[in-house]
Amino acid sequence: MVTANELAVAEKRKTCGKILICTVHLPKAKAPRFVLLLSSLFMVFACSDSRVCPSHILDLQPGEAFMVRNIANMVPPYDKTMYSGVGAAIEYAVLHLKVENIVVIGHSCCGGIKGLMSIPDDGTTASDFIEQWVSICAPAKTKVKSEYSGLSFSEQCTNCEKEAVNVSLGNLLTYPFVREAVLKNTLVLKGAHYDFVNGKFDLWNLNFQITPTLAV
Repeated sequence: MVTANELAVAEKRKTCGKILICTVHLPKAKAPRFVLLLSSLFMVFACSDSRVCPSHILDLQPGEAFMVRNIANMVPPYDKTMYSGVGAAIEYAVLHLKVENIVVIGHSCCGGIKGLMSIPDDGTTASDFIEQWVSICAPAKTKVKSEYSGLSFSEQCTNCEKEAVNVSLGNLLTYPFVREAVLKNTLVLKGAHYDFVNGKFDLWNLNFQITPTLAV
């Protein structure tokens, strides 16, 4: 960690236009071997929300997990055009890092899920990207509205946080290399929900009862 004093006595300072450039020389440290090789056993999907950092929640060290963070920790279905960034991350994790577990972690008080649950039934949108993105898990909203109609909006959102994780787990199976790895028992998919309000962490498996793809 760089102290305020070290910053004050930085070796070089020069002005480039209106930008002050400050160069600080830090003590050299030998990087742990696992950082250099990056051989992760886990891939983690987590929300961009700073309150739910997966490294903090799971006590992960650098090199122990390959992570993707986005609004409401969602996994879109296989699509080479619309979601190529997420697809590339999944492909790299499964085919090159050979991860053994993919964990999708939802969380309490998720603004993305609240946004999903607030989308009008007529599909009216108020943003360029947000509603389109969270609609990836629209089936979760539909299920919650149907099965938990008697609950308050806040309680519905809590249920949707978990159901959206299940939708994402199902979407992972639309990626051929994920499905193949699951069938070969070299990859396990897990869902999780972190309730930072009450200090709870739930972890679960889903039995998809999938069968090998048949050529016809």
